[in-house]
Amino acid sequence: MKISKRCEYALRAVFALCSKDTAQPVKIYDIAEAQGISRRFLEAILNELKHGGFVESRRGNKGGYILARNPEELTVGEIFEYIQGPISIVRDGNRKGKGSMVHRGDNAFAQLWQEVDQAMLKVWNNKTFADLVKFEEKSSQACAANYVI
Repeated sequence: MKISKRCEYALRAVFALCSKDTAQPVKIYDIAEAQGISRRFLEAILNELKHGGFVESRRGNKGGYILARNPEELTVGEIFEYIQGPISIVRDGNRKGKGSMVHRGDNAFAQLWQEVDQAMLKVWNNKTFADLVKFEEKSSQACAANYVI
C-alpha cells in the first residue's frame, strides 16, 4: 500500500489543527509553514476535508480553519479512507477474478493478506489525533535540549 502525498498532507493538516492549544481558527499560511506543504495544495486538501465534515472554515481577518470534531474521536483511519479510499494492502489485481489461474497457496496467502489488512485497520481506526498529539508532546519533552555546562 502506498500513501499518497495528498493523504499524508491531509493527515498532517489535521494534526496541525489538533496541535493548537487555542480554539481560534488557524490560517492556511501557518499550517503550510508548520507542515511544509504548499499553500495552494493545502487549500484544496482543506476544502476536501471541509466537505467531508472534518474541518470548518471561518471567514474574515481572524478567519482560518478549525476542527469540526473532537480530536479524541477523530481517527487517522477516517481521514485516510476519506482522502485515499479503503485501507487495504491487497490490490484489486491480486484478487481472483474470472479466468484467473489458481495456484497452490492462493487460499493461504489470501487469508494472510486478510489478517494483515485487519491488523492494519485496527491500528488506523484506533489511533486518534489526540493520541498522536500526546505522543508528539511526550517525544518533544524527552528530546529537550540540555544547556547545563
